[in-house]
Amino acid sequence: MPVNQDLQGKVYPATRPYAVGREKIGEFARAVKATHPAHFELEAAQELGYRDVVAPPTFAIIVSQRAEAQLVGDEEAGIDFSRVVHAEQRFTHHQPIQAGDELTAELHVDTLRSTAAGAMITTRAELATVEGERVATAVSTLIVRGDDA
Repeated sequence: MPVNQDLQGKVYPATRPYAVGREKIGEFARAVKATHPAHFELEAAQELGYRDVVAPPTFAIIVSQRAEAQLVGDEEAGIDFSRVVHAEQRFTHHQPIQAGDELTAELHVDTLRSTAAGAMITTRAELATVEGERVATAVSTLIVRGDDA
């Protein structure tokens, strides 16, 4: 089944809130080899002006991929996840992600282009606090390989 061309312009609703915890930030920081003490120690983060430990910039992927899962799991989208290649990821941060934040993400399908080998989809996840404050914008490009690829 080919990717549904009507996806372009579709907006998926905001995800359930994701509670950002100190332990999750620490685990993620260790996984990506981010060693700054502000990712692990409250005092180090507060010395830099943060209210709590601060997440590495790429931590936003956790929340944005939850939003992207709506697209991939949408039966009407026609995406076979086994044929998906994650081609590009960019983040624009509006404020740092800190322990204690509760974040949601609304997913926008900005572009969809059919190619001879399948389709390229660019999505934009708008991350915000449950209070509505903008936190980050995550732009992702996915390649969905066609049956012949």
